[in-house]
Amino acid sequence: MKKYAALIVSILIAYAVAFLGSLVTTPSIANWYATLNKPSFNPPNYLFGPVWTLLFTLMAISAYLVWRKQKKITAELKIYGVQLGLNFLWSYLFFGLQRPGLALFEILLLWIFIALTITKFYKVDKLAAYLLIPYILWVSFAVFLNYSIVTLNQPQAIWRY
Repeated sequence: MKKYAALIVSILIAYAVAFLGSLVTTPSIANWYATLNKPSFNPPNYLFGPVWTLLFTLMAISAYLVWRKQKKITAELKIYGVQLGLNFLWSYLFFGLQRPGLALFEILLLWIFIALTITKFYKVDKLAAYLLIPYILWVSFAVFLNYSIVTLNQPQAIWRY
């Protein structure tokens, strides 16, 4: 069990962020989010849960691989922590505060920190970096989806900060 303690902690941290994000997201799905105009490529709501579960699992394994090699909190893991925080912040801005315009700017920052995490992790463990590729691809799609939602929904009201 001791051998897997760091992996379990890594998964618990990632899932805690996912859980907190779901707390601010879920209440808005059936009412506010349902009223928004969405592009034709918007995935069905039921797809988001499984996708994010997989992505958070891959993030956790990735962080664990880096931890396993370094055995301490390093700059790489601090950057990983920042992107986890930014991941939650996007949910809070988009769904919690219902501010897609502001969330669009924030998700661009999230994307930068994911790219930075991948770059830093690659120097420590290549597999750890590769495990984050689906995450940055999904967030790239999310940037475009967020932008599309902003432009389809009364830009003057939705862009407010």
